[in-house]
Amino acid sequence: MKKNYPAKFVCYIFLILMSFVIIFPIYVTFVTAFKTAEESTANFFSLPRSLYLGNFQSVMSDPNFSHYVTNSVLITAISITLIAFTIPMVSYAIARTMARHKYFTVIYVLILLSIFAPFQVLMVPLTQLTSRLGLQNQFGLILVYTAFALGQGVFLFVAYYKSIPLELEEAAIIDGCSTSGTFFRIVFPLAKPMTITVVILDVLWIWNDFMLPLLLLNKSAENWTLPLYQYNFKSSYTFDYNLAFASFLFSIIPMMIVYICLQKYIIAGLTAGAVKG
Repeated sequence: MKKNYPAKFVCYIFLILMSFVIIFPIYVTFVTAFKTAEESTANFFSLPRSLYLGNFQSVMSDPNFSHYVTNSVLITAISITLIAFTIPMVSYAIARTMARHKYFTVIYVLILLSIFAPFQVLMVPLTQLTSRLGLQNQFGLILVYTAFALGQGVFLFVAYYKSIPLELEEAAIIDGCSTSGTFFRIVFPLAKPMTITVVILDVLWIWNDFMLPLLLLNKSAENWTLPLYQYNFKSSYTFDYNLAFASFLFSIIPMMIVYICLQKYIIAGLTAGAVKG
């Protein structure tokens, strides 16, 4: 077989360039967080002479920092709790009835349309709707996160439920189990890999999200999340990049640890049900 070296060379060059695009901003974040302002002024991209921790101490000494971290934790935790309970049940109802009742198929298609709608199209209607309903607050943001998570979550769960043999549910019903009992005792435990996958993906999204908090929470600094706090560093610290990047690390590292520790569940959940037989 003739080897296509030019094609391989182009692929390797492309991979190297894309890796650089991803790794370079992370490198700048880490080295700047551990440098003094004088070092950054002298050479912004150089390695720090020593691991300077003063930036982290300054960020943590800010009385507002812990408040915004608490806001982010509460919004993420409540949103994920709602997502973890509602999406599996909605998906189960659709997966098991869409073959018999066509309106469930219509509901399924309408939910999936949210995946394909560009966020730029939804921004203005979403802002107008939440403003008129008085939902431009943390409660409104939690509801929006739960609604926006439906598209991807239902898509993944419906495909997963279809891979679970119906004979398991039929046997449970014959033994006297109700529909809800069958779901919570049989189906939901079997869907644990997919549940963990959806939860992890949505935790990463909600924790790092900037646009929705900007649209719904930016009127009051009391409601800011951590990304909004970091965005407003320009007014708080007059573009002190060292402090800003130190705060970025505080938000990046927890999510990196979560992803590294639980990535096997993401892979298992996304591949489960993809192959039958």
